[in-house]
Amino acid sequence: MAELKFYNTLTRREEAFVPMDESHIRVYVCGPTVYDRAHIGNARSAVVYDVMARLLRHLYPHVTYVRNITDVDDKINKAAQERQIPISEVTTEVTEWYHDDMAALGNKRPDVEPRATEHINEMIAMIEALIAKNHAYAAEGHVLFAVESDANYGSLSHRTKENMIAGSRVEVAPYKRYAGDFVLWKPSKDDEPGWDSPWGYGRPGWHIECSAMSMKYLGKSFDIHGGGADLIFPHHENEIAQATCAHEDSEYAHYWVHNGFLTVNGEKMSKSLGNFITVRDLLDKGIKGEVIRYALLSTQYRKPLDWSDKLLDDAQKAMDGFYRRIDGAKCGEISAAFIEALCDDLNVPKATAMLHTANPADLLAMGKMLGLFEQDARAWFKGEQGDVDNADDWIDAKIAERIVAKKARDFAASDRIRDELKADGIVLEDRPDGTTDWRKT
Repeated sequence: MAELKFYNTLTRREEAFVPMDESHIRVYVCGPTVYDRAHIGNARSAVVYDVMARLLRHLYPHVTYVRNITDVDDKINKAAQERQIPISEVTTEVTEWYHDDMAALGNKRPDVEPRATEHINEMIAMIEALIAKNHAYAAEGHVLFAVESDANYGSLSHRTKENMIAGSRVEVAPYKRYAGDFVLWKPSKDDEPGWDSPWGYGRPGWHIECSAMSMKYLGKSFDIHGGGADLIFPHHENEIAQATCAHEDSEYAHYWVHNGFLTVNGEKMSKSLGNFITVRDLLDKGIKGEVIRYALLSTQYRKPLDWSDKLLDDAQKAMDGFYRRIDGAKCGEISAAFIEALCDDLNVPKATAMLHTANPADLLAMGKMLGLFEQDARAWFKGEQGDVDNADDWIDAKIAERIVAKKARDFAASDRIRDELKADGIVLEDRPDGTTDWRKT
C-alpha cells in the first residue's frame, strides 16, 4: 500500500499517516452554518474532504466521517429576522439547500451529520467539566474559557497570546478575566433560541459545539480533523483547548488538515465587491456540477485557488474530452501511480494529470475515485442530467433546426448550431444532399 502523507498544521510539516486503529479511521470536518446558500469557498472544503474520505475508504476497511451542521448561531438569528420567518424554518430550508448543492457536485453524505441543537446536553456537560477543573468560569449569565489556564493554548496556530488578541476581533467585556477568554455559553433573549442550563436560559458558543459533537461520535482522541484555513484560529485552537482541558487523557485530533483560501479573479470574495458566487448561482447558469467539482480540484488543496471564468472554461473542456473518451467504456483499474499521487498529501492535480493519458476503462475508474463520471456520456453532451434516452432525439432536433436555418439562408444561425454541437463533442457530417448523420469526436 502506498504511504499516505498529510501536511499536519499542528506540527507544520508533512507526516506519514499512522492510524490510531487501522481497522477504523475516524475523521471530523467542520460543516456549514446554515443561514444562507453555500458559496464556492464552502464547496471547495466539502469537495476536498469528500475526496479524502474516498481515498481513506480505498485504503482502509472502515472509516467514520463526521461533518456537523451548525444550526444555532447569531447569523442564523439575523437571517430569520431579515426574512421574518422562524429560525427553525431557516435552518431546515438552508440545510436542504446545502445537501442538494453538495450532491450536485458529486459529494457523498458523511456517515454522521450531527446538528448542534440536538447535542446541547453534551455541550453543557463539557462546560461543567471545564468549570470543575478551573478552566472556565461563569460571569453575568455567560461562561467563559479561561485561556490563561491552558499552558498549551496556541499550539495549533503557533501564535503567542498577545498576537492572538492583536490579530483577531476580541469582544471587549467587563466580565472577562482576560481579554482572550472566549464564550462557552451565553444568555438568550426571549426571541432567541435557548435552553435551560445551570447558568440560566441561553445557548452555546460556536467552538464548544464541535468539541462536544466530535468527541461524542469519534471518542476523546481521533485521527483527522479537517476544515478551511480560516478556521485555524480561533475556532480550531479553541476546540483543542476545550477538549484537552475537559479530558486530561484526550489528545483530540492527531492530524489537522486545512484547505486553502479561495479568491475570485485575484480578490477576496465578498458581497460588497459583487464577486460573491454561490454553488446555486453556477448551477442555475447551466454549469454542470462535475465541471464545478473539477475546477475546485484543479489546485492542490492547501494552496490558494483563484476562481475565474477561464478556470471554469478549462474545466468544461477537460470534462467534455474525458466524456468523449469514456463513452461506452467499462470500468477498469485504478493505477498504483494514481493512488500514490493521492496519498502524497492529496495531490489531486498530479492524479488528474494521469487521466489525460489513461485508457478509457482506467480513466473511468480513476475519475470515479475523484467523484467524476457519474453520468452517461450521451446525457452529458445533451447537457441535461439523467435524460439519457432522449439524447439522440435532442441532437436530431438540433440538426432539423439547422436545416431550417440553412433553407432560410440564415447561415449565422446554421453555423451557431453546428458550433454548439461541436462544443458538445458532436460533429455533423454534411453532404451535398444535406446533413444526414453525426458522430461523436
